[in-house]
Amino acid sequence: MRISLTLSAILIGAMLCFQRACTEANSTSGNSAGEQSTPPVAGQAAVKDDVSQKNIVGVAGGSADHTTLVQAIVAAEYLDVLANAGPFTVFAPTNEAFAKLPAGTLDDLLKPENKETLRRILEYHVTTSTLQQSFLRDGMKLGMADGNNAMISKKDGKLQINGANVVGSVPASNGVIHVIDAVLLPPAE
Repeated sequence: MRISLTLSAILIGAMLCFQRACTEANSTSGNSAGEQSTPPVAGQAAVKDDVSQKNIVGVAGGSADHTTLVQAIVAAEYLDVLANAGPFTVFAPTNEAFAKLPAGTLDDLLKPENKETLRRILEYHVTTSTLQQSFLRDGMKLGMADGNNAMISKKDGKLQINGANVVGSVPASNGVIHVIDAVLLPPAE
């Protein structure tokens, strides 16, 4: 299990690095005068499908309680990553959870110059694989997409991750979302 979680974390890390490299290559390549520019190619998040079960992006985008999370995902340019096949388990802080952060923190994180910090924080909310609540056990360590571990605990029958309460779970076509009441901050480097 630990090897598959580690391997999954490595794979998502490689996927994120590939996405970053493509983004940087696209942003540094310019057009010389007279060349026609091609329209940007939309990623997986742009696929419209009103029939199938929604993916993580579609579920979060349709939740009035997760508009801040979606705003952060957009600012970090992770819409397409979380719309891909996965599987992912996302621990999704509510708007109220973001409101608990010190004043000005979220505004600073959403600035373009802080995109890498925002990405690390968002990656600390994701693990690769679909982990239902029934699978999560007290004392379990989860390898998160940023390379750090998060700790699962159960207190008074309530599931927590790093002290944040899991207040609900929503299935998605590419994984599961566990709604949490706090923002998870990765360990200091």
